[in-house]
Amino acid sequence: MNTAADGRLAGRLRGLLQRTGRQYAAEHDRPLGGYLATMAGFAAYTTTWATAVRLRGRPLPDRPEPWDVVLTSVATFRLSRLLTKASVTSPLRAPFTRYVAPQGPAELHEEAQSEDGRHAVGELATCPFCMSVWVASTLTAGQLLWPRPTRTAMGVLAAVAGADTLQLAYSALIEKTTGE
Repeated sequence: MNTAADGRLAGRLRGLLQRTGRQYAAEHDRPLGGYLATMAGFAAYTTTWATAVRLRGRPLPDRPEPWDVVLTSVATFRLSRLLTKASVTSPLRAPFTRYVAPQGPAELHEEAQSEDGRHAVGELATCPFCMSVWVASTLTAGQLLWPRPTRTAMGVLAAVAGADTLQLAYSALIEKTTGE
């Protein structure tokens, strides 16, 4: 193939992708290119750590232990909320989001910036459900590569999640008994 043919093919492909994006979006702001880049980033990220696990030569477990699944779930929940909603981590999200208002105890409501690349990252940075995929993958990689420090960190995150639950329960109890 020659350069001119390559250029025509690339132009047709770009046109097809743009038409598909417009048809899919139905006049809404749906940054498919940003989402595609985010998915490619996730694929590269998980491929990298999976390669590291393979190079270390550690055998994979036949199946996850139930306790590890519970610990990973609680740690994933807590770290995902910390990264996507906590006031203290807002500087990490600020390049991709816009502050809207407080949202719950020590949490913020933020919206993704509208620029295409920033919008997709902003959605990831403000969505604990979206972020949990990245966090769970990271914790899984940590368990396979550095099990002791990862389990220690997950234990800390689980303890923080438990403490948060107790704080909220205590506040609800005080409110119920005092009416404040």
